[in-house]
Amino acid sequence: MSTDTSEILVDLADGVLRITLNRPARMNSVTAETLNAAADALDKHVGDDAVRVVVLTGAGRAFCTGADLSTIGDLSGPPEPSTIDAANRLVAALRAFPRPVVAAVNGPAAGVGVSLALAADLTVATESSYLLLAFTKIGLMPDGGATALVAASIGRARALKLALLAERLPAAAALEAGLIAGVYPDATFADDVDALVRGLVEGPSEAFAATKSAINDATLGQLDPAFARERGGQLELLAAADFAEGVDAFLNKRAAVFGRG
Repeated sequence: MSTDTSEILVDLADGVLRITLNRPARMNSVTAETLNAAADALDKHVGDDAVRVVVLTGAGRAFCTGADLSTIGDLSGPPEPSTIDAANRLVAALRAFPRPVVAAVNGPAAGVGVSLALAADLTVATESSYLLLAFTKIGLMPDGGATALVAASIGRARALKLALLAERLPAAAALEAGLIAGVYPDATFADDVDALVRGLVEGPSEAFAATKSAINDATLGQLDPAFARERGGQLELLAAADFAEGVDAFLNKRAAVFGRG
């Protein structure tokens, strides 16, 4: 069974619910509509016995490069928080879904794309992939639960380095740091992911569900508070001059000059 909502592709076959972010021309940068469509797909299949594993991935050469800044429009006032709210909704749905969720990071994961990747239970990536918490480059803070998701995996010091310096973290380094679960060669990535997923499909679903719930409850107790803290902080930053400067610099491919407002 397949569904094409243009923003995402949804396919359910052989126990696998595959959700593909489908904006390849924009490197799968997301809008509120994209994020809500993915969350809707998950909500629709909660309790569906036909689903034994969820796979989240991206179309084309990227996993997700964050929010689509080209859709922001007039910056004379702060943008609406709809994208933040939709990202929080999708991350929460990925965490709560009662079956294992695999993020197949097939290319760059940046901004909220990092949040989506790390909300999965097993995050695997191609060797050429990288993670990038790019928020400070445009005068913002991480959101989508990233402040909790990253720190829960690699600790405060490394989380702050990634978030403050907005450095690219290659997939191999992310694996070594304990941020993701596996790295596969680009050439065999699809087959390697299929093998991983098939093992999960054939495994004990109820035991997986209990294990997922217990470990997430033990390690991600700060996720819901993080959503609230990030939303409040982000709304203030979205109204600041540094954000307008950061977006203008990004769209015009120049270096941002912060601190003018």
